[in-house]
Amino acid sequence: MTVSAQRRRDIIDALRRGTVPQYGLDALAVGLEPFQATFDEEMDKVAGGSAAFKAVRGEYGSGKTFITRWLRERAHGLGFACAEVQVSETETPLHRLETVYRRLMERLTTSDCPNGAFRNVVESWFYTLEEDVLAQSDVDPEDGAALVAATDALMEKRLGEVVRSAPAFSLTLRAYRQALLEGREEIADGLLAWMAGQPNISAAIKRYARIKGDIDHFGALSFLQGILTILKDSGHPGMLLVLDEVETLQRMRGDARDKSLNALRQLMDEVDAGRFPGLYLLMTGTPAFFEGPMGVQRLPPLAQRLAVDFSTDARFDNPRAVQIRLKGFDTAQLEALGTKVRDLYARGSRCPERIMARVDDAYLALLAQAVTGDLGGRVGIAPRLFLKKLVGEVLDRVDQFEDFDPRRDYALTLSDHEMTPLERAARAATRVDDIELDP
Repeated sequence: MTVSAQRRRDIIDALRRGTVPQYGLDALAVGLEPFQATFDEEMDKVAGGSAAFKAVRGEYGSGKTFITRWLRERAHGLGFACAEVQVSETETPLHRLETVYRRLMERLTTSDCPNGAFRNVVESWFYTLEEDVLAQSDVDPEDGAALVAATDALMEKRLGEVVRSAPAFSLTLRAYRQALLEGREEIADGLLAWMAGQPNISAAIKRYARIKGDIDHFGALSFLQGILTILKDSGHPGMLLVLDEVETLQRMRGDARDKSLNALRQLMDEVDAGRFPGLYLLMTGTPAFFEGPMGVQRLPPLAQRLAVDFSTDARFDNPRAVQIRLKGFDTAQLEALGTKVRDLYARGSRCPERIMARVDDAYLALLAQAVTGDLGGRVGIAPRLFLKKLVGEVLDRVDQFEDFDPRRDYALTLSDHEMTPLERAARAATRVDDIELDP
């Protein structure tokens, strides 16, 4: 895979900080081959007008964030719009779909607009509508009033069912366009913000479009339909929506948790019923969320929809199933990941020959063994720290200091303040006092 110099720097910088890179993940992907063909097949179906739902389960540190961003990058390559929404107890509770919709719109991205893509999508859509009107009718392009009227009529036709279930959607779009034509940018911005689910829009802006209130739980679903229609019409075959960290539902109050689980069931049913053509809905969670008493199992209809037998050998997992599991890294995969990162680093280094000689495959194996050993042998949660140490404490020094030899001049140290709670919990005990006893 060819990686640009800027993308390579972004990847290396993220690994140095101990975070998952936003882009360029194909260059780091290890162990995702079993899922790749199925994801591509499902994206093709969604691009053809279907919808899909997929649940990804894995322990903390197993690579859920990596796989969702890897899939997002593949989706962008196919022209999809994407949004990643982190479910949380306070900011984005799943039982309030209007809040989920707002976060979705805030985080909407396309391949050419990595942040806040909604305005670009809407403007592209209106341009497409005007082009279609001019191509399909005898409207004079110099007659502005006639062109606006014909475009509005075509807009209503394209939105179809959305107009009937959420008339405010088309009302706001017409008013937005009219405000732009009148040069009233502030009103146009406010209307677009209202469409994106933002609260506290002034009454004057709402009066301009003859709309009231804010988008509610049920209106959010209808507006999502409209957004998918706009995306399709403006050249985007669909949307990948990631609901990340859904296991946070387990920490909610009982009534809020039950409402959230029911909202998730509702979303799955709406996808199955064909309400959202062009939507690929991906959800991530821990095994405890899918199997434990405080998660999916509390709502039997949802548990039935997500049920997959994982008692068989993981080698024979079905990637087409509604729920897939991430097995986490083994030693060979961790070393393969280190090799990819080293090679990527070397291509942009001052002395690639020195990098390849002093950080050879044998040294990568030693470093991987040292990191996993300090984490109690749990390879599955080692990649983050392994890559952080590899880039920030080994490769950077080999690159900058001609006489630095990691075998001679470097000894791995892991301090608690640089570790996540899970990594600290997994760390091998070094003193008797570190060993927790259950009385």
